[in-house]
Formats: sequence, C-alpha cells, structure tokens
Amino acid sequence: MIDELIADQGGAVAYGLPSKQTVNAVDGRLQARNVRVGCRLWTLVGERTVQTTVRSVETVQVREVVDVVTDHVTFTVAPDQMLGTPDGWVHARDAAGTVVAWTHARKLCRKRLIIKFHDEAFAARYAACLTAATGLPARLEAVTRPSGYLQRDAPGFRVRVVSSYLADLMRQYVGGDAHHMRQRFPRVVLRDGETFEGFLQGYTDGDGFRSKAWSGRLLVSGNTPFLSELAQVVGARFTPRVKGLASHLVVADSWSSRGTFKPEQHPLQLREYGWVQVHEVRRRTSTNKLLNLYSYRLDPYLGFLVNGHLAREPW
Repeated sequence: MIDELIADQGGAVAYGLPSKQTVNAVDGRLQARNVRVGCRLWTLVGERTVQTTVRSVETVQVREVVDVVTDHVTFTVAPDQMLGTPDGWVHARDAAGTVVAWTHARKLCRKRLIIKFHDEAFAARYAACLTAATGLPARLEAVTRPSGYLQRDAPGFRVRVVSSYLADLMRQYVGGDAHHMRQRFPRVVLRDGETFEGFLQGYTDGDGFRSKAWSGRLLVSGNTPFLSELAQVVGARFTPRVKGLASHLVVADSWSSRGTFKPEQHPLQLREYGWVQVHEVRRRTSTNKLLNLYSYRLDPYLGFLVNGHLAREPW
C-alpha cells in the first residue's frame, strides 16, 4: 500500500527520487513511480550486490531536486537524499567532489556463482576442478598457443566456460588486468602451503621446468614485477634480465624451510563494488508545478541502487 503525503514541503527535509528516475530492480530497471510494495531491489552490502524488498512507498511533493553528475551517468534525487561514500552517508546536495559507492548496473542481471574453496591437490583435469568449484559446465578444447620460452607454438588444452562473472573474478585474482604482462602476482594462492605448491606446479608446467641436476625448478617470465613478488614469497634472489629478455627465477625445493611464506586470506567471492567521482551537483527548481518524490522503506537492507549508485533513506 502506498502512503501518500501530498503537500508542498517548502524548505522541509525530503528524501526520494523523481517519478522518471530509474532504480535497479531485480527484474530490471524501474522508474521510481512504478516501484511497488513487494518489489525486490538491488543494493550493495560490503563488497557484494544483494537483494532487498520494498515494504512501503511514500510520496511527497517538492519544488527542488538535484542532478548528481558522476563518472558514468547523471541521476536526479532529492537534495537531502543519502548517498554512500567511503566516509559514511552524505546528502546528495553535499556530494560534489566526493566519491560514491557504485556497481556496474548492466552486470546486475547475470547469474552469481557461489565459489567454494577446492582443497584437493593440483588436478590434471582442470575442467573437473572448475566445475566442482563453481558449478559451471566446462569442456576441454585442444589448442595451440605461442610460447615465448620455446619461441614457437606449443600444443595444449583450453578449458572453455561461458561466464562474465567468472571472467571478472579471475581478473580480480590476478590483479585486475587481462594482459598477462601486466598481471600482478595472484596473492589469492597464498591461502595455505598446499594451494601455493599447486600454483608452483602449474606454473612450472606452463612456463618453467624442473632441473635434472638439482632439487628445484626454474620459472621463466617477461613480467619482472610478477617474478619479483614471487621471489619474496619463496625467499629467493632475483635479478631481472634487461633488453626485453625473459627473466628466470630459481625456486629450490627447500623454499618452504626459509620461513618466508606467510598465509594470507583473500576473498574468493567477486568484489562487485567500486567508487565513482561526483563531478558536480546541479540544483533544479520547479516554479510552475510541484514534483513528486518517491521514497522506500526496505527490508532487510536499507540501501538501494540508483543507476548503480548506492543510496538509502535515513531510517
């Protein structure tokens, strides 16, 4: 049931969105005036997008709203509407020059995966491990790829899955860049010694080899920041090669006795939030007619998304 307060608020505090401003509902974008009790809206809690439910809708009439201009879009709200920032909630009228919490609205409709830590030894059948960890169907494809170490195309297998969520998650694991020469060391593999050892085995199979003369392995990469960080983990000396040549890192089998490995806990789930700059807040005043503002009481979370930007009422 919609509670309507049809009155000119004048200078009183008022919250909400004008009738045509869209919010991010679970079933797709809705104009503010079309949100009803029982509608499910998207919101941000911590690093993830979750759903919350509209329990009541209130309408108030005002003469002034503000346009909030961010990196991605301009949206319109009441001057006193609360927006989420790193320092807490601020009124929209005071948001210029700050950053507000944001998520990519076009990605809200995709299926979310529940990532489970897979603690078995490094698996030769990666596709089976991927399915066990994510629930996604996967298939193997025979491929060839260029090898900088061998200086020729090398045969291999590709595990093929279709999931933009998993693609974003893998970019998060490897430092946020799809280009292999800009990827940082994936610190998610430092969860425990077994996981890290599995990572070393996999890297050796791809870009390295075990020595026949001594107990250890040689890892090869043109990404020197990657090898530098890895060298610190295993307590090894590392001297990058110059003039564009691939660098080598020697990892002795005794690396674990050096005490340089420190387990780290990193989120397995995808971080779905970010921060966007508020470049400008423009006031708009209506002199001819009153403007309807729509606000919502929500449960269990008070926040909701306006074109991907986190907002909430002051209740």
